[in-house]
Amino acid sequence: MNKAIDSRPSIALFAYSQPGFACLEELIAAHANLAAVFTHTDSSDEEIWFNSVYDLAKKKNIPVYRSVKIDEAAFPFFAAAAPDIVLSAYYRAMIPSEFLRAPRLGAYNLHGSLLPKYRGRACINWAVLNGEKQTGVTMHVMTEKADQGDIIAQKIFPIDFQDTGYDIFLKASTAVKNIVKEYLPLIENGKAPHRKQDETQATKFGRRCPEDGIIDWQDNAEAVYNLIRSVTHPFPGAFTFLRERKIFIWQALPLTDELFFQKYGIKDRENMPALIAGSIITVRTDVLVKCGRGFLLLKDISLADKSDSQLLRKLSGRFSAAEKVSALKKYKEQNK
Repeated sequence: MNKAIDSRPSIALFAYSQPGFACLEELIAAHANLAAVFTHTDSSDEEIWFNSVYDLAKKKNIPVYRSVKIDEAAFPFFAAAAPDIVLSAYYRAMIPSEFLRAPRLGAYNLHGSLLPKYRGRACINWAVLNGEKQTGVTMHVMTEKADQGDIIAQKIFPIDFQDTGYDIFLKASTAVKNIVKEYLPLIENGKAPHRKQDETQATKFGRRCPEDGIIDWQDNAEAVYNLIRSVTHPFPGAFTFLRERKIFIWQALPLTDELFFQKYGIKDRENMPALIAGSIITVRTDVLVKCGRGFLLLKDISLADKSDSQLLRKLSGRFSAAEKVSALKKYKEQNK
């Protein structure tokens, strides 16, 4: 028994993914009084690229409860912990209101955006997809309305042009550590600053599924590039179709029309054949795709089963996903 740790307010942590792991790491480093950790059972249909909250808690002999979501058995586990503080970092399930009301020093969440912007799910991937130049992590009070409680702290960091969704997850994980290190003592002493969210600035985004990675070649090249980098490895990936074969594009670079002509020394633009969006062209050793505006220079692609390592060199014709994109958009509109 560590009397110094035991004398501090007790914490129940709800955590998953890399930001959740980072939060647990920082709490351990800070010698916080961790009474319980709640995390998720890994899903068999998800690539588990992040460190395990469960394994770290077990290694440190911290009581840990693992489940898909909060179930009946979680309630007595929480009651036994009797936490003074609840912290959440990338826990994917709704935490019951009884849990939020119980701790005397409050319940706080670490959200991967600069609230009130990007409330909701997959906020990091959405920010990259939308071409944002910066994002961050917000610590806020947890209420029954998700992501709407008072802001305690925010850490801002850039989204560089080459950053992927994975890169931003790592930056967010560092920001989580910094916020916990700086603000945990204030929370423990009941002195954390509070400020209301500006509802006039609020935006909200929903969860993303693998089907959302379908490429619409009518979009401009930078928009297609942002989609690709937002969901590239270790996420499900952006994809298109070539003669009914599903092809994933993992890495690419966007070129404006002007940059395309300059890069490849094309001077007689008027006599260049008109290209339909999705058309595949080879210039020297480079393979490019015509977009609604601009071109996409392909760097890394694969079939769904990764069976053809020479696929990029063999591409010809035109990517076509227009009908599938239209059908997906219609389905999403009908099922909002």
